[in-house]
Amino acid sequence: MRNGNHPFGAILVDAHHNVLIETENGFMPAHDGTAHAERLLATEACRTLSRDVLATSTLYSSAEPCAMCAGAIYWAGIGRVVYGLSEHRLRAITGNHPENPTLDLPCREVFSRGQRPTEVVGPLLEDEAAALHEGVWTR
Repeated sequence: MRNGNHPFGAILVDAHHNVLIETENGFMPAHDGTAHAERLLATEACRTLSRDVLATSTLYSSAEPCAMCAGAIYWAGIGRVVYGLSEHRLRAITGNHPENPTLDLPCREVFSRGQRPTEVVGPLLEDEAAALHEGVWTR
């Protein structure tokens, strides 16, 4: 939020619990609606990490990855996703805000269509994750 971005973030942790990559939403300054934290993380992961590391890593996200981000996570080969706020609850919070026209497509559905498994855990600590959005989408 200090950088003018929406309140979303993600980290990638390897099998030994070492943080490999940390990203925030990148909407600003270009108003890039595709610069979600998870998509930015997946792109960086593909550029810097081996397939073996990615397959055994976990992406932790403040909110459930949208369909675009789930696709990026799948194509990057990240083996596990853990998220806080569900897409359904996020949609209830943001409404029809033009900067977050939330898709009603759970990441589990996207991953279930793939040829390799992606483990999904969440929502977790959903009230705490929702608190980060208080007042953001009514401005």
